[in-house]
Amino acid sequence: MVVALFLTSLLVSNIIAAKIISVGGLVLSSAIVIFPVSYIIGDVLTEVYGYRRARLVIWIGFACNLLVVLIISAAIAMPPAPFYEHQQAFATVLGVAPRLMLASVIAYLVGEFTNSFVLAKLKIATQGRWLWTRTISSTMIAQLFDTAIFTAVAFAGVYPTAELVKISLIEWGAKTLYEALATPLTYLVVGFLKAREGVDVYDTDTKFNPFLVWE
Repeated sequence: MVVALFLTSLLVSNIIAAKIISVGGLVLSSAIVIFPVSYIIGDVLTEVYGYRRARLVIWIGFACNLLVVLIISAAIAMPPAPFYEHQQAFATVLGVAPRLMLASVIAYLVGEFTNSFVLAKLKIATQGRWLWTRTISSTMIAQLFDTAIFTAVAFAGVYPTAELVKISLIEWGAKTLYEALATPLTYLVVGFLKAREGVDVYDTDTKFNPFLVWE
């Protein structure tokens, strides 16, 4: 269930990210409503099952995302029926520009692995206490990398640097606030899973190489 929620939040956020919204005068991607959930679930995975399990799920998410992009690209490339009038709209909404796809992939991998690594290390350092400090700290660091990398790779040279910095800081702050507000829910889910499954992994002997998928 946890993995399913992670994959759902990831895939949905990538599909809806193209729509730009305005909230209280702040310009944000509509993915802001769901993407931070993947970090919250990533926190739960690492806190309960450890970095190894989280690492595998992150790569599964990457593979699923790539598959979705390939399938959508194939659907766009297929010739439309003569009576189908929405080919351009379909391509505009669901199509992924190569630069945006590259930005998304790099930001996702760096952000998710940073989040899991920081949380796992902090769990050892705090001896499993003060969960809220681990979830918020790991998210602050990881989301900073995620947001900065995506914005730089996707939009550098397209928009003024000052505007990109402003957008990055706003999104980073919003995502961090999202995580902080979700802390009570994170506590409930983590407590439930640890009690139900009798699992509470500490990554004391874990190799943190992100490419050791089958360790």
